[in-house]
Amino acid sequence: MIQHLVDGILVGSFLSLGAIGLTMAMHILRFANFSHAELLSIGAYCALVFDKVFESLLPVLAAKIGPLSMTGALAISIVLSMAITGLSAVLIDRFIFQRVRQKGEELSMVFASFGMALIIRNIIGLVFGLSAELYSGDIAFAMILSRDPLLLVKPDQVFVLIAALILMFALHLVLSRTTFGFSLRAVAENPSLAQVHGVNLKRMIAAVWIIGGGLGAVAGIFYGLSYQITPVMGRDLVLPIFAATIVGGIGSVYGAVLGGFIVGIASNLALVILPSGYSPSVPFLMILAVLLVRPNGLFGEARA
Repeated sequence: MIQHLVDGILVGSFLSLGAIGLTMAMHILRFANFSHAELLSIGAYCALVFDKVFESLLPVLAAKIGPLSMTGALAISIVLSMAITGLSAVLIDRFIFQRVRQKGEELSMVFASFGMALIIRNIIGLVFGLSAELYSGDIAFAMILSRDPLLLVKPDQVFVLIAALILMFALHLVLSRTTFGFSLRAVAENPSLAQVHGVNLKRMIAAVWIIGGGLGAVAGIFYGLSYQITPVMGRDLVLPIFAATIVGGIGSVYGAVLGGFIVGIASNLALVILPSGYSPSVPFLMILAVLLVRPNGLFGEARA
């Protein structure tokens, strides 16, 4: 039981990062972006490429960092992957979503995001193949935190949790202590009124994509550190990320963080009583339960 609880917290850390970008896009741009999970795939594969390049050019970066399986090359690759994934999200919005937004309605945006997800997924499959990839082929041994009950945690998982919490705290400071954060929140509440007060709407929308893409890249890389990278990882993660967003309340960054941890913990605790094959259905059941009991989620508010 305790092992499943700890595993759930660790899974929740990268689900929360993925859900933050999704909830911001859903709140500000008013559409459910089903291609958001593919940004995690883009980030994970970008890091894989940069990792190999840096290890080839600078062998000294191939050394592992302490007890982690992560190398210096991968640490640098995370930063570059965040930038490229954020830029990719901006370009996707500029050339696809923005055009649909100007001509269509919210439902057209949803269909466009479905199509975009399929395109990204298949391009990644064509370029990298369908085989699973790993950042490190070395076996990562788990640390024994307790023998009764038995509690095992890998150093990589501890790093993922701490790094995710630091990123969430940094985002909290940006949103609550800076002029940029206040502008972003103003656009989320009322875009027209925010423009009247001098907020540049286009820049704010681009910022939303950059933040969402950057955090999505980190979530994808952390997922790859914990499991493995495949072209369909976006398909596998889209439901848990949507569940985290809906449970937390659409538009609430703090709700997305809490929702990610709730979904991660619930999915892992379900393994205690359900066969592992039923675990993917838990986020779906959570979405149904929240929509029936509290449609706006834990921190969401009804919108006109």
